Amino acid sequence: MRPDQKPNAEDRSRGVVAGDGVEGFSISRTGSVESGVVERSRDSAQELMLETRVEGSVMPVHVAVKGPSDGEKVLVLHGWGASIEHMRGLIDDLSMDYRVAALDFPGHGKSPAPSVGYGMDGHLDVMDAVLEELDWTTFNVVGHSNGGRTAISWAALRSGSRSIAAMVLVAPSGILRRRTASFHIKTWAARILKAPFHILPGPIKRAGLDWLRHSLVWRLLGSSDYRSLQGPMRDTFVRTVNHYVEDLLPSVTCQVLLIRGDQDEAISSEQLGIMQAGLADAGLFTIPEAGHFAQMERPEIVAKAVRTLITP
Repeated sequence: MRPDQKPNAEDRSRGVVAGDGVEGFSISRTGSVESGVVERSRDSAQELMLETRVEGSVMPVHVAVKGPSDGEKVLVLHGWGASIEHMRGLIDDLSMDYRVAALDFPGHGKSPAPSVGYGMDGHLDVMDAVLEELDWTTFNVVGHSNGGRTAISWAALRSGSRSIAAMVLVAPSGILRRRTASFHIKTWAARILKAPFHILPGPIKRAGLDWLRHSLVWRLLGSSDYRSLQGPMRDTFVRTVNHYVEDLLPSVTCQVLLIRGDQDEAISSEQLGIMQAGLADAGLFTIPEAGHFAQMERPEIVAKAVRTLITP
C-alpha cells in the first residue's frame, strides 16, 4: 500500500493492532515530507454549555472544542454512563493535529440530568444542535460504545446537508447480543410478575405496574446499569439500549473502522462481526490485552487508527 493511500475494507479487516504500531495500516501525514513544517492557525480551545432541544424539551449540553481551528474536524462521542473525561487521552492526542469537539450527553459528565427521558432520537437531536453551533458540514466521528450506536444512527437517519467522512468506533453497541438462559429466565419472571396487574381497571393497573417497577424484586431483575438509575435517566437508559442498528447499517456509506479490545466482556466479537458485515466499507481491529475502554487503556493506538482514515 502506498503511504498516501487509504486502506480499503479488505486491508482493514486484516489489520490487528500489535504493540505500539498498527499492523496492516500505513499512517499517512500528507504534505509533511514535501512542505516541511506546515503553518497551522492558532489552537483555540473553548468550552460552552449549549441549550439544545431534545425530543421537544430544552436540555443544556456541555461541549468542549480543542485543536487547530483549520484542522480536519473530529466529533468525539462517549458511551453510556461515561463522559468527555473517558475520552480525554484520545482527545488530547488527536487535538495536536485535528479540530476536536466532544460533548457530554444530557445526564452525563458536566451536562445536567434531564427532567424527562429521551431515546436515540434525542441523542441525534443533540448531535444536530452541536453540529449547527459549530457550523460543521463534513466531519469525522470517534465514538465509544453507545457513542458508536449514536454515530451509526445519525449517519443512517440524519445525514443530508451535513455528512460524516469517516468513523472510528470503539466497542460500538447496537447489535443484539445472543440471549443467555439467565436472560430468558429474567424475562419470563418479569412477565409473570406483571400478569396479575393486566386484569385490573386502567388507573389501578397503571398504579400497580408503577409500584412493581419501583420494587426491589423488579430492580433485581434489571441490569446493574438499570438498578443504579432513577427517574428520567432510567427511562433514557431503557429507550437507548433497546435501539438496535442492524437494519440501519446498509445506509451507512462512509468508511468505518471498528475497534475492539480482545478482553471486552460488554461487546462480543460476534456482535462486531455482524456490524462489519452489514456496513458497506468497514474494517475491524482487535487490540490485545484491552477491555471495553480500549480508548482509555491504549489511547495512542486508537489515535493512530484514526489517523489512517483522516488526512491532517
